[in-house]
Amino acid sequence: MGACQCTQWSSTVSIAAGQLEAARKSLYGQVVRRVSKAPGFVKGYWAASLDARSGLSFILFNTKPDAENAVNMVRNTPPPPNVTLSGVEVREVIAEA
Repeated sequence: MGACQCTQWSSTVSIAAGQLEAARKSLYGQVVRRVSKAPGFVKGYWAASLDARSGLSFILFNTKPDAENAVNMVRNTPPPPNVTLSGVEVREVIAEA
C-alpha cells in the first residue's frame, strides 16, 4: 500500500466521570465544527474509551504546517466543560490500508 501524503495530529482527553454525553454534545457542537473548517483539513476521527473516561482523536491534514496550525488552535481554545486535554502531537502518515 502507498503512503498518504498527509500529516496527522492526535490528541487525548480525559472525560469527567458520568460526563460522556455532555462531552459528546460539545464535541459535535464545537470541536468537530471548528476543526473540520481548519485549512488543510482532510478527515477526522474521534473515539471514546469503552469506560467513557477518555477520548482520542486522529485528524488528517494536507500538510505539516496545516496540522501544526490546527494544534495551536486546539491548545489556545479552552476544552469543553468536564474535559481535560491530556496531550497533542503531530506525526507524519507513512502508510495506509
